[in-house]
Amino acid sequence: MRRILWGIAAVAFIAWALFWPLNSYIESPGTADDLKAYVTVKNHPDKAKGSYMITSVYLQQAHPVTWLWAKLTPYTTIESAESVTGGQSNKTYTKVQNFYMQSAINEAIAVAYKAAGKAYTKHYLGIYVLSVQKNSRFKGKIKVGDTITAVNGRHFSSAAGYQKYIASQKVGRKLTVTYLHNGKKKQATEKLVKLSTTGKAGIGIVLTDNVKVTTKTKVKIDPGQIGGPSGGLMFALQVYQQISGKDLRHGRKIAGTGTINAKGQVGEIGGIDKKVVAAHKAGATIFFAPYVKPTKTLLKYEEQHKTNYQLAKETAKKVAPGMKVVPVRTFSDAVKYLETHK
Repeated sequence: MRRILWGIAAVAFIAWALFWPLNSYIESPGTADDLKAYVTVKNHPDKAKGSYMITSVYLQQAHPVTWLWAKLTPYTTIESAESVTGGQSNKTYTKVQNFYMQSAINEAIAVAYKAAGKAYTKHYLGIYVLSVQKNSRFKGKIKVGDTITAVNGRHFSSAAGYQKYIASQKVGRKLTVTYLHNGKKKQATEKLVKLSTTGKAGIGIVLTDNVKVTTKTKVKIDPGQIGGPSGGLMFALQVYQQISGKDLRHGRKIAGTGTINAKGQVGEIGGIDKKVVAAHKAGATIFFAPYVKPTKTLLKYEEQHKTNYQLAKETAKKVAPGMKVVPVRTFSDAVKYLETHK
């Protein structure tokens, strides 16, 4: 009986260690994938040698065994659930990350087409809802993933336009919001609340622009399971190579990371040390890293108190001394480097 009880206890312990979910996530090096498999531009195939690679991190919910593994494994970190998801459910978090990815794809296409001198059209769809604050009167009606298309019957061409109009109203005044939920048009009328950030009237949501880019030459980008905005720069380089017909790779494996906005500016991201490790394992010889000027104030809040470029360069020195880490502020910086370093 004693042996049976010990056996049951051992099985229970192993099950707990393997499957009990902790309130934290493990972030580790992911993959560096050839973008030829992700990007298709009609009548503009990419037949040149080499590759542009999108880098990713692997994120998984921690369990006791994997938590211990993460503590002992280099370039693997344990992150709190709050810092990863912002308190959102896994379903909502995934929805937001997928939107960020689609937004990055749209901006990447626009930047690439502009650089190649090709025509494209931007359609402003409205405000994409990233989260709804607890004090919002619209909570329970407007949800994460909805797109606000009008307020009091007025449509604006940017989020700033909506914010300015709403801020001009009085706190407590009713506002009618027109929005799309799962593709269906809906309306809700509620009172405006006082925003803690500005002290002015607001709906009580965290938002971003929802923009769609269309081109005469069809571009299809399927990101697969990768979410978030950090692939913007590399998507833009891949599309530019195909639509312009210029081979900037010259047979090289080129990896990198960074967000991209409408002006072609490259922004910082998280987990860049892990992405350098993934790029090295995939054979990359060049790695583009977002660059910002380090200041005391900035470094106070940066990951490991280093900028993306500083952390990427430090990591490459340790794990990939043959890899060239290139700092870029803009898409043009990346293109110029490839044109002048053949």
